[in-house]
Amino acid sequence: MCRQTCNRNECLIIAIASSVVIGIVAAVLSITAIITVTPAFLWVVLGIAIVYLALAFVVSSLRRFDTPNSARSVVSTFIAGILGTILFSVILLGITFVATSAIGAVLVGLLLASFSLIISTTACIVLSAYRNED
Repeated sequence: MCRQTCNRNECLIIAIASSVVIGIVAAVLSITAIITVTPAFLWVVLGIAIVYLALAFVVSSLRRFDTPNSARSVVSTFIAGILGTILFSVILLGITFVATSAIGAVLVGLLLASFSLIISTTACIVLSAYRNED
């Protein structure tokens, strides 16, 4: 029993930790103007997040509701990543920041952390399904 829960929790911890590291690195690279986030990139990330949200809605309507708490935590983190990506991409699209702005760099870091959280929790969900852990 603990083996299934421990696997999900380990994957979730790795997903969150890697997303935080990616967000910090992106913020540092953005404030030093090594990377810049273009509106095209923001539109693509926003579109990906909306597609993920629509797919999550469709899959959740087909899924049974007796999933264990550990699976709910992965899905909750997944939804948080989607909503964070949508929020920060809309903010960055709506407000123009100077390339080396501290607030802009923090928002870019949060955007990329949220986006990488989507990708990494998707990997956790796929890994969980592959292992047949309901």
